[in-house]
Amino acid sequence: MSLDKSGAHTTRRLHLQSLVALTSVALGGTWAPSAQAAESQVQGAGASFPSKVYGRWMKQYAEGQSVSLSYKATGSGDGVKQAIARTAQLAGTDAPLNEADLAKHKLVQLPMLVGGVVPVVNLPGVENKRLRLTGEVLALVQQGEITRWDDARIAELNRGLTLPAKRIVRVVRADKSGTTEGYTRYLSEVSATFKTAVGVNGLPKWPGEVERAEGNDGVAALVKSTSGSIGYVSHDRIETDGLASVTLRNRDGQWVSSSEAGFRSAILNSDLHRGGVDTASLMNRAGSESWPITLTSFLLIDATPANAAAAESTMKFLYWCFMRGDALTRGTGFAPLPTSVQARLTSRLTAVKPRDGSVPVYQSF
Repeated sequence: MSLDKSGAHTTRRLHLQSLVALTSVALGGTWAPSAQAAESQVQGAGASFPSKVYGRWMKQYAEGQSVSLSYKATGSGDGVKQAIARTAQLAGTDAPLNEADLAKHKLVQLPMLVGGVVPVVNLPGVENKRLRLTGEVLALVQQGEITRWDDARIAELNRGLTLPAKRIVRVVRADKSGTTEGYTRYLSEVSATFKTAVGVNGLPKWPGEVERAEGNDGVAALVKSTSGSIGYVSHDRIETDGLASVTLRNRDGQWVSSSEAGFRSAILNSDLHRGGVDTASLMNRAGSESWPITLTSFLLIDATPANAAAAESTMKFLYWCFMRGDALTRGTGFAPLPTSVQARLTSRLTAVKPRDGSVPVYQSF
């Protein structure tokens, strides 16, 4: 770990090359058939938000298949870069591209699953789900306006809870991140001062002193090792990393903890469900159970590969995922897409048009 200082901002950057390598080994970072050599390779990279789920899917799919699959959690910003550069066959992003950019770069964008961004803390004596924050107070914490845990504005929301007289240590992402963009989008929606001070950004200039870590795994590790810290990670990290999540007050005024049910409620109260709009916002939706920081994660693929053979392995894996959406997502800490959306995604693959005029065969595996 190294300490970087620049102007008024002091950041500590947690480089996770070894950590990511360990995670890849634990999950089987490259998934290949055990009994025979893989005939083809599918390389994925990008969003760390859904990376562990993609890892599970790839490992399950590779069993009995002549294909090697891998996914590196490099962040949504890098995922988009790799999609454009054609250095990854599957590129993950939590910040969807608009139609103009998809057309310009000849990409097909596919929503895959829905999850939640969750504030997490490391406070002595404060257990999981015990700390309550409104969006407005959370925004003041994240912009550096509230600097101590025993601040009266936090104490007012947590009567009966003993708050430590400690300085707040903000842990943020060091890489350009769709998780960060989603988090700052929510905070900008609920707080005009945050919108002005920080705004919606995948790699914002945070006011004051912050600690930086790469990827969801990096943030989780740094929060867990830093007393008095607050960070933000995907919901599935809460249980796997033993983190204490924050309970938030949602749009209906209800105190809610992040959950798959909360993500489903956000979906049902959005145009993703009502109108089938892939990129519909799931942030701060109505519904008594709705988790306020809910977002959809996407994969980008090449719309114009050189030939059918170059695309078939990727497309077969995606078709397999779409046909098993609900079952694959159950118990992962994410929610599946609405059935109506899943049904459309199989036909979305027909938008892939190889440059040599050949036709990919992918509806079998």
